[in-house]
Amino acid sequence: WKIAPENGDVLYGERCVSDVEGRVITGPASDKYYCSLGGWVSMTDGWNWSIPKEVRFNPDIAYDSIKDERDGKVYKTVKIGEQTWMAENLNYADSAKTPSLNGNVWCSNSVLRNIMGSAPTIWGTYIPIVLDTYHTDVGGCTYSWAAAIDSVKLAEDTDNPLDCGFEKLCSLTGRVQGICPDGWHLPDNDEWNELFAAVGGIATAGKALKSQTGWDYNGSGSDDFGFSAIPISRYLDNGYMTMFWSATEKDEISSYLVAMGYSEDLALFVDDYEKHSQYPVRCLKD
Repeated sequence: WKIAPENGDVLYGERCVSDVEGRVITGPASDKYYCSLGGWVSMTDGWNWSIPKEVRFNPDIAYDSIKDERDGKVYKTVKIGEQTWMAENLNYADSAKTPSLNGNVWCSNSVLRNIMGSAPTIWGTYIPIVLDTYHTDVGGCTYSWAAAIDSVKLAEDTDNPLDCGFEKLCSLTGRVQGICPDGWHLPDNDEWNELFAAVGGIATAGKALKSQTGWDYNGSGSDDFGFSAIPISRYLDNGYMTMFWSATEKDEISSYLVAMGYSEDLALFVDDYEKHSQYPVRCLKD
């Protein structure tokens, strides 16, 4: 911290100084700003990691919460239709308790590798361009599909052992707890479809489920039900898109993801991303 200038950072006649850090104001065009340590930050003009996740939730929703007994983290939850969902991305990374996470979870607060762009060195090889910094305390961890389904636990099941992961087809059936806390599980395509139906159908589900702020080009959602999907990814520029793993696999190489983008009101299933890719997880209550 440092002593702020006497007049602070002024916007719409409001000062942003250290003693009001965390304050949110609304401008005349319904644009919102957050008072950060560095001054006023736009909440509506794209993504900014300096804004904490708590500010992205819908203030008109009465959220509940759960505590993950494995590591003590607390998550907001919300009931939508007959389902109860986590309203934020999973942030669990204890590979000692859950060996499936070894090499399959990414939680560093200082690393984002953007594979969409790279630059040649003088030797002709390519290096990744770091376009942003991923903050786990805001976006949660990202997981491979093998980690998301907890493939080691499935393989060690004495009654029905399954060999799952990249280049393996295990044909999962029934409820898959995966990496989720006890009493929660990784949703499959049928359960995602039930969510879309509960919010008005897949054609407008993206609009209804996206957070009210943070999306580029006026692409934020209404977040009518408190799902509060934020536009973060380790592969794409933040502000554009987010995707969540489904428990439903396509084939040996790929599994399904649910995608939401800044330019569309719909949510959609995509099936051309490999199982070793890194994406967030939303858990569903049993």
